[in-house]
Amino acid sequence: MQNKQEQIPLWRQLQATAHVIQAVREGQSGSAAVEAVSADLRPGVQALAFHVWRNLGRAEALRRLLANRPPPPAADALLCVALALAWTDVGAPYDAFTLVNQSVEAAKRDSATHAQANFVNACLRRFLREQQDLVEATDSDPVARWNHPLWWIERLKRDHPKQWQTLLHSANRQAPMILRVNALQTTVAAYLEELAACSIAARAVGSSGVELAKAVPVAQLPGFATGRVSVQDAAAQLAAPLLLGDAPVPARVLDACAAPGGKTGHLLELGVQQVTALDVDAGRCERIGQNLSRLGLAAEVLVADAARPDRWWDGKPFDAILLDAPCTASGIVRRHPDIRWLRRESDIAQLAELQRKLLQSLWPLLAPGGRLLYCTCSLFLAEGAQQVKTFLAHNTDAKLLPSPGHLVPANSAKPGTVPDNQAGEYDGFFYALLQKLAP
Repeated sequence: MQNKQEQIPLWRQLQATAHVIQAVREGQSGSAAVEAVSADLRPGVQALAFHVWRNLGRAEALRRLLANRPPPPAADALLCVALALAWTDVGAPYDAFTLVNQSVEAAKRDSATHAQANFVNACLRRFLREQQDLVEATDSDPVARWNHPLWWIERLKRDHPKQWQTLLHSANRQAPMILRVNALQTTVAAYLEELAACSIAARAVGSSGVELAKAVPVAQLPGFATGRVSVQDAAAQLAAPLLLGDAPVPARVLDACAAPGGKTGHLLELGVQQVTALDVDAGRCERIGQNLSRLGLAAEVLVADAARPDRWWDGKPFDAILLDAPCTASGIVRRHPDIRWLRRESDIAQLAELQRKLLQSLWPLLAPGGRLLYCTCSLFLAEGAQQVKTFLAHNTDAKLLPSPGHLVPANSAKPGTVPDNQAGEYDGFFYALLQKLAP
């Protein structure tokens, strides 16, 4: 018996996927665009959209060869969806002829693309006839080869001259599903036994993490509903232990820019009694509360701008501050492949300025001897090493303690191979631990 997803016509999924791709091109986040898709289509559309974003550079290069000028946005999105899914057999979800036929059907059945249905059909039929030659003609295009904007590729070349190719390869693979084990409820070893009893293959990663061999819905995870584990990448799991270190647990901790609350929860799991978690977005603050409620933990959650402490700070210094600053998110494109197409190069300077303001605004709130952990999920030096270098130059009471610096995904499997899941696999992150010197 076919499941519900298999009963949905492919043309409907392609149609909805094209709408998602167009929404991101117009500035909407991929997560929001997928969430707007009807529930029956959403799982299939998300899988197709992720595949498209990981092949969109190639698809756009092919479309330029097939059409002298771009068609209207809706038709262009559908055409690029078809080309992204069909240009190579490696990892293709359907055969090329099926994709072409169903894409043309999608064009015919959508009022936004109906007038261009013949154009879409002509382009895709030509693609089928000349596929090898067309693909070879795009091989010299770096955007087509790496499936990232050119400015992104050039930035990685400058920032990571020895690793940029590995980073781009890694960004186009699916990230592993990693869990953080709640130390207040169980241990990694005990939870691995629970997973084994449910026939879920997994291994330990880091001090508190468990990496699943294959992603599963959270509802299938033993104890998830009662807070035994949380979904959190291994790199993000480093934040709370780095901030706390081996010293006595600080009494009063600020988690600035805390939503959705993963790091807040980890701090509480490690024994911090008083955490103030704030975020400028009220809706995201609700998620902090929901996540803490699932864990059976509590924090003071404030809807506030971390860069304006005059509006929310009570004047009592914090013993430790975690600043997970807003950034380009260039280190987590494996999990959010739309980001590379959503970001603009100018975003880096704008976000770096916001990060500078946050550091300068929060530093006075830290007690002498206290520690501030600055982190971003970015690979770009302007949001990491360069940001901290500038901060240290302007704040003589700050000392950089031993810190990981820029972490990059360690898995170097080539496209089309099976990821080896070696130890050290994580998202791209930056960490700098700063201590405030006594006057």
